[in-house]
Amino acid sequence: MLRSILSTLALLLLPMAAQAADWPTKEGNFTIRDFTFKSGEKLGEVRMHYTTLGTPHRNAKGEIDNAVMVLHGTGGSGKNFLVPVFADELYGPGQPLDITRTFVILPDNIGHGGSSKPSDGLRMAFPHYDYDDMVALQHKLLVDGLGVKKLKLILGTSMGCMHAFVWGETFPGFAEHLAPFACNTVALAGRNRMWRKMAIDAIRADPAWMQGNYTTQPVQGLRTVVDLLILAGANPMALQAQYPTREATEKALNASFARASRLDANDALYYIDSSRNYDPSPVLEKITVPLLWVNSADDFINPPELGLAEQMVKRMPRARFVLIPASVETRGHGTHTSAKFWKADLAKLLAE
Repeated sequence: MLRSILSTLALLLLPMAAQAADWPTKEGNFTIRDFTFKSGEKLGEVRMHYTTLGTPHRNAKGEIDNAVMVLHGTGGSGKNFLVPVFADELYGPGQPLDITRTFVILPDNIGHGGSSKPSDGLRMAFPHYDYDDMVALQHKLLVDGLGVKKLKLILGTSMGCMHAFVWGETFPGFAEHLAPFACNTVALAGRNRMWRKMAIDAIRADPAWMQGNYTTQPVQGLRTVVDLLILAGANPMALQAQYPTREATEKALNASFARASRLDANDALYYIDSSRNYDPSPVLEKITVPLLWVNSADDFINPPELGLAEQMVKRMPRARFVLIPASVETRGHGTHTSAKFWKADLAKLLAE
């Protein structure tokens, strides 16, 4: 399965990742009825799919007190976080999210994975959700679906990183710690919005799209989407080392598109555009819990030369920013899922 359109597709030129270990997971669905989106659109039933590891522990009041939530990137699912570079570093005995002590919740956001999405049948009649809607639905899943009224941690990558900041402002203190990885806290404008709009326009410009009523996927539009995402998410140092010749590079590129062929065009339109009004910058001071913010120096999507994180982190009293240096081992934007680069910092955060 594709793990995330903004991270995995960015890594498709790299060798295929090892398969996920056989972690003891449970899966379920929670139905949220008569949900009204920020746009005013409504959906009679929203299905929220989720995966969990570990067992909930209840305190003397009967409340679950060991839950953490991990939020995936655009186009992904909760199963992103079962891959070895993440799970094998974090879920084992004595590790930061040791599942003998921690109840780990991995939701599929609306529009993604096993949750409700345009490709279920509504196509372009599906409500045009945004990040505020996605966070509201996560909250309902936790409180109404799983009975979780407090989290030890929200860890989010890419889109999930941005969701973590929205959580910190919308539900202050619900999570005792926040760990947003691979994002910034300003509106997605400039180059970041440009390449997203290019991807959306590529789908809409493909004659096969037919205003979302296609009988076969608009392959040319999707090819452009994948090409843009590879460029946006890749680490140039790693790619140069891995593919030093034209032949090797083009072979890897062709293989990457073959692996990405399961994308649905309408789903992609929706989840790429869901960031359209994200901007937590006006009220960052609401976030007062300990926060670990990690970006990587080889991230095209969140380029460090903008200096945004260094400015914004000062507005949150208990926040710390870490920039991971680029190397042939880092993964561009996808460094967010490679726990070896930030596991020690996460352990320090959870000790606060």
